[in-house]
This record gives sequence, structure tokens and C-alpha cells, in this order.
Amino acid sequence: MTAATQPREVSSSVAADRVGKDVEKASGHGATTIADIVVSKIAGIATREIDGVYDLGGQAARVVGKLRETLPGSPSLTQGVSVEVGERQAAVDIGIVAEYGIAIHDLADGIRSNVIAAVENMTGLEVTEVNITVHDVHFDDDDVTDGSTTGEPRVV
Repeated sequence: MTAATQPREVSSSVAADRVGKDVEKASGHGATTIADIVVSKIAGIATREIDGVYDLGGQAARVVGKLRETLPGSPSLTQGVSVEVGERQAAVDIGIVAEYGIAIHDLADGIRSNVIAAVENMTGLEVTEVNITVHDVHFDDDDVTDGSTTGEPRVV
């Protein structure tokens, strides 16, 4: 076997440099690197799939998200999501706004289950925890006004 055909070993210093930034998984046929942003997007999408989630993020994140929506391009899938990724495990923190009338404990359980399944199935990482913060509850009456000085709701 020549040096060109032998499997390349990933040095432990390279993997150690990537902890908390990217995850590098080595096999006999090469390495796979998973960036933190990938885990964040998977968790954000999995959270939005659950009925009863109105939005993600706290007030500041939602304001920035609304501004971002006015710019060309896609909305941020990582809004309200932060992750800590190690070599084999990930921890996820999610901030949400819940729809009024939804049992928050059931909503949190549904989010947690969906995020764990999505991240573990797509990345092979073990999800050690999914922490959920409910920042607000959305009422149908809370919809954005039309911008007039009267504060009347916009009729769509």
C-alpha cells in the first residue's frame, strides 16, 4: 500500500482544536466535520415543526429577526437557538414564544423529543440536554398593527 492509498489519521490535536466549534468524526475512510451552525439549524427547524410554537427567541432576537426578514434571503433558522457541541455530545438551549392555550409543559416535552430525535438522527451526536425558555405567550390579539397612529389592528 502506498502512502497515497493509506487512510489518513486525524490527529487528536486537530480534533481538540475543533471542540466547541466543529465536530470531527473520524472513520477508516475519512473524517466528517459538523459545524455548530448545522446543529443549531437542525434544532431550530425541529422546534418550529411543533404545533404551539409561535416564534423562537427572546424580544431582542425577534426584533432582529423581523429586521432580517425585510432583507433579501432566507430568515434565520438559528434565531433563539444556541448549542454547545463537544466531540460526541451536544447541549441545546432554545427560547420560544408559545401560542396561548397550549399546555406549556406538553409543548416543552414535544420540542425536546423532536429536537433530540432530529439532532441525533442527522448528526450521530448524543443530545445530553435540551433547555427550553418560554419568553412570552402569543395571543391572536397581539398581531402587528398596521402602523397607523390609532393602533387599530391591521385587517388582512
